[in-house]
Amino acid sequence: MIAIAGTYQNGVVKLDEEIASKKPLKVIVTFLEEIEKSIEKRLTLDDFSFAKGWEILKDYKGSLSDEVIRERRSEL
Repeated sequence: MIAIAGTYQNGVVKLDEEIASKKPLKVIVTFLEEIEKSIEKRLTLDDFSFAKGWEILKDYKGSLSDEVIRERRSEL
């Protein structure tokens, strides 16, 4: 094992030195500085309400399932 310093920015790790290798190498990245993690709220069953869903969709004339399928296909 060898250790090489580098910099991480916007999802990219740039090493300070180049390593010659004919095959892919597995690496472990250790962040030496404190990173502030954003804590996302997890959904619970209390976050869902059929009554609220019915109220939101009361004037919707289309197919909800078709819209969900269309949205998911556009994200691919």
